[in-house]
Amino acid sequence: MVCFDDQKKKIATFDPKQTNMRALLIVFMLLATVGSKAQSLNDLYQKTNPAVVVILTEQKELVSSGKLTKTVTAGGLGSGFLISENQVVTAAHVVQVAEKVNVQFVDGETIPAKVISAYSVADVALLELLWPKKNAVTVKLADSDQVRIGDQVFVVGAPFGLGHSLSSGYVSGKIDMKKDKNPFTNSEYIQTDAAINTGNSGGPMFNMNGEVVGVVSNILTQSGGFQGIGFAASSNITKDLLFEKKIIWNGTDVLPLTGKMAKIFNLPQESGLLVQRVVKVSPFGILGVQDGDTEIIIGEEKLIVGGDIILEINGVKFEESDESLLNIARTFERKDKESPIELKVLRAGKVVTLGRR
Repeated sequence: MVCFDDQKKKIATFDPKQTNMRALLIVFMLLATVGSKAQSLNDLYQKTNPAVVVILTEQKELVSSGKLTKTVTAGGLGSGFLISENQVVTAAHVVQVAEKVNVQFVDGETIPAKVISAYSVADVALLELLWPKKNAVTVKLADSDQVRIGDQVFVVGAPFGLGHSLSSGYVSGKIDMKKDKNPFTNSEYIQTDAAINTGNSGGPMFNMNGEVVGVVSNILTQSGGFQGIGFAASSNITKDLLFEKKIIWNGTDVLPLTGKMAKIFNLPQESGLLVQRVVKVSPFGILGVQDGDTEIIIGEEKLIVGGDIILEINGVKFEESDESLLNIARTFERKDKESPIELKVLRAGKVVTLGRR
């Protein structure tokens, strides 16, 4: 094969053997690059994994057998990550109605924890360890606004109880449902194809700098298992709600009753909050809020009835308006946690006041 150099007017002859050697060299360099990336992910895992924890919970659940319904204690499983020597971030649905929470570290140590903040819509929660973790390895929350579709990410958690398992993939979308002021309806999710399964909830989604860009939340599936579409609450919404808004955890699982549902339950106002479950040692549990004891289905929705329906919180009627929710949110800011709380609830057809008199 020959090639003409127009500037030097010379003929350069290429040896086929040299050409083959160049091709082999290029292939070798590409393989070395791939190996380098794999090693980088391995290094990142080794660096971040000690900050990842397994969340073990106990909560009450209703079990029906024929006409008999009873309350049992059931175990729950999730993941989380350490951001300071005594604070753990996880998903709200993992701990929202947990009677007991234990945090298990990679070295086998288990430390009890209490829930400090939880936001159901954004699905993020903050735990406080009952004593600090010695020699704590922590990770930090990144700026998720810098995350772009196509970025590589990896997830570490406990799918099906297999603690500290790694999966990797790419950012495949972003869902922004943030509102201007209302902390109860704010949410922002990062979509990924990194494998997420039961037990991963609350675990960290890392960027390739080993920083947390998301808190694993849920999957979109028709089979019940992972089908390539998973979601994590963004690190920025996590920072905003857990470390800036700082609303305290109330320990209840509630269902809004509005419109026709409000009429079915004969509410004395246009809307209310039906208490499904309540943690006895939570702020609402200590006030005496009662949860439901019977499962029913209305339309296609399963709900637990027989418990209180919250009508007012500190004199603010529950309404599906930003103004009402903002006023309620202000009563739960952690700066006011020592302030008394008063609830008005509908119980057995009567309005009952709980809390301060």
